[in-house]
Amino acid sequence: MIETALATLLSPVVLFFCLGLVAALLRSPMTIPEAFAKGLAIYLMRAIGLKGGVAMASSPPTVEMFAVFAIAIILSFLLPAIAFLFLRMTSRVSRTDAAATAAHYGSISIVTFVAATQLLSSSGVESSGYMVAVAAVMEAPAIITALLLVSIGEKRKAPVAGSEKGELFREVLLNASVLVLVGALIVGAIVGDKGMDQVSAFFVDPFQGVLCLFLLDMGLSAGRGLRQGWRQLDLAALGFGIYMPLVSASLAAAASLLMGLNAGDATLLMVLAASASYIAVPAAMRLALPEAKPSIYLTLSLGVTFPFNIAIGIPLYLAAAQWLQTIG
Repeated sequence: MIETALATLLSPVVLFFCLGLVAALLRSPMTIPEAFAKGLAIYLMRAIGLKGGVAMASSPPTVEMFAVFAIAIILSFLLPAIAFLFLRMTSRVSRTDAAATAAHYGSISIVTFVAATQLLSSSGVESSGYMVAVAAVMEAPAIITALLLVSIGEKRKAPVAGSEKGELFREVLLNASVLVLVGALIVGAIVGDKGMDQVSAFFVDPFQGVLCLFLLDMGLSAGRGLRQGWRQLDLAALGFGIYMPLVSASLAAAASLLMGLNAGDATLLMVLAASASYIAVPAAMRLALPEAKPSIYLTLSLGVTFPFNIAIGIPLYLAAAQWLQTIG
């Protein structure tokens, strides 16, 4: 576990993230153009989706695969309720802000997922291609749970913002991250290994370098979020950003043990459960709960939980999954 943690901490990916984080905290003018950063994100999601689709094409559907999908959806609905209770019981965060924040902790961070797949690859641990599709189905359920939590508690008189025109529906189910990921997954499943060979020079070889650039930008964003949003959070709320991923990963680990998942799939399921969205869910919350404060939910998801998972969480989840495999 110590060797895995050190290998992760000293990898170029994590070091570039730390560079961006430190630069932002020191108020450096370093920046990456927003359009370029979005292009990097689309590239990463296409690359990981293609790889997953190719892997799915070579392996037929199994009972285990459908079980993992079912558990993932259940977790995505359940985790926001747990996160909401923790925030309301331990911090001064309002009900609306707690619900908006909780939605982030039931959804997933695709960049954390990508970083985890790279650690598995470098460690020689195999995982199933369908885990990419599992990541895609965990995007939306958490948002539904968050809206229910607010509606039950406050008896909202007005409809959810944007719902009359279907804007929220489109934002949740047709957002760019889901479309690109699922679309690339389908393309990969259709073209298979032969098609992947034709684009490997673009989607395989440069992948690590692009990931380093993207995490540099993520480090800058996380540092700015910490610098600007920490004043609105008490110690209990900041602590939530660290212990909630561990709670979520523990539930996913228990499910993995019951299903008998291999170490790679168990690690990725734990990573998906433990990660927090900072792309799809914030966009949806701007429509659904415009009164919620981005300085709270983005500071926690991007400024606290994301760095924790990148530096400590992922190697911890891999070590736990390998240990579970020995006792399973």
